[in-house]
Amino acid sequence: MRLLKAVFVGLALSLLAGMLFNAARADQWNKKTILTFNQPIEIPGKVLPAGTYTFKLFDSASYRHIVEIWNEDGTELITTILAIPNYRLTPTGETVIKFREMPGETTSALRAWFYPGDNFGQEFVYPKGRAIQLAEVSKEIVPAEAVEPTPSTLATVPLIAITPEKKEEPVTEAIQTIPLQIAQAPSPALAPAAKELPKTGSSIPLIGLLGVLSIGAAFGLRLLAKQLA
Repeated sequence: MRLLKAVFVGLALSLLAGMLFNAARADQWNKKTILTFNQPIEIPGKVLPAGTYTFKLFDSASYRHIVEIWNEDGTELITTILAIPNYRLTPTGETVIKFREMPGETTSALRAWFYPGDNFGQEFVYPKGRAIQLAEVSKEIVPAEAVEPTPSTLATVPLIAITPEKKEEPVTEAIQTIPLQIAQAPSPALAPAAKELPKTGSSIPLIGLLGVLSIGAAFGLRLLAKQLA
């Protein structure tokens, strides 16, 4: 009986560790973040009342810059927004939200969302008409949709950048949409050959999981040894 109990406890601990590991991987994939605003904020296409919302990336492996905004408990999808990469030099360990400086306007316009630990975030793309207004008032370049997208063309709609002078420029020339290190990297012909494949993920979660499994196994073996003695 004690042996069966020990095995059951070890399996339960292993299952719990697996569930926690999968949940952590899910949050890393969709960047799920719960945000609370104490005043109304403008997002592309609408104004959100003060309240709590869930931000996360659309579940797509081909395009990682479509943001979904849900209600607080994630049961109602409020809107889906197109974004572009916004790179920063120093990642932080907490969520960062950036707004556009809007002198004279009562509602702040959401500019970008950064997930903890990432060196890039999501800079929101506004409809062209509103982007022209935002660029003029904020004195900043604003990414905009060249044409009005549909749900099926959201990931492929052509984008432009609106300057404070109301000029249209290619978005990749006006805004830093790739890491600075990549932009300054030597050409492939001159770059030295890689000696080993790059690591694609951290081994820390796996180490933690193995640690939990080891504890469960050791506990079971200890009870087994006592029973045999």
